Amino acid sequence: MSNTVVQDTVTTVHYTGTFLDGEVFDSSDDGSPLAFLVGHGNMITGFEQELMGAAVGEKREFTLTPDRAYGERDEDAIQQMERRLFPPELELEKGMVLAAHSDQGPLQLHINSIDGDMVTVDFNHQMAGMTLSFSVEVVEVRPATADEITHGHAHGPDGHHHH
Repeated sequence: MSNTVVQDTVTTVHYTGTFLDGEVFDSSDDGSPLAFLVGHGNMITGFEQELMGAAVGEKREFTLTPDRAYGERDEDAIQQMERRLFPPELELEKGMVLAAHSDQGPLQLHINSIDGDMVTVDFNHQMAGMTLSFSVEVVEVRPATADEITHGHAHGPDGHHHH
């Protein structure tokens, strides 16, 4: 029974993510720890790589350059879309972030500007191009169940999906 972070374990962590200027962008401190299935793309690559082999109770701190986090910004990901492609009841505003679905899975759209019937959207992740620092403490490691491995993600404590 391995108590270290390896492929196909469900690892539970407390974490704090900060930008280089020290601003916290994400943290589990005020909530429940984060559980994820290791090795199935649930987390950004560098996050999993840096935690490999960590034992329960171990704390690790690491900094990820964009290529190991959310990728570099891609200017091609900024596109113009017609207003009619958005739900009519949606009040579009500059700076809004919308969730969209693509063949590659869920996407975030950032609305850069609205010009009449044309909306300029940015498909880059909001943290693309950024270097991120993490402080992570491993709370629990358990082998994933066959179900979790089949589904490719961790299930909640009661085995049901939480949406």
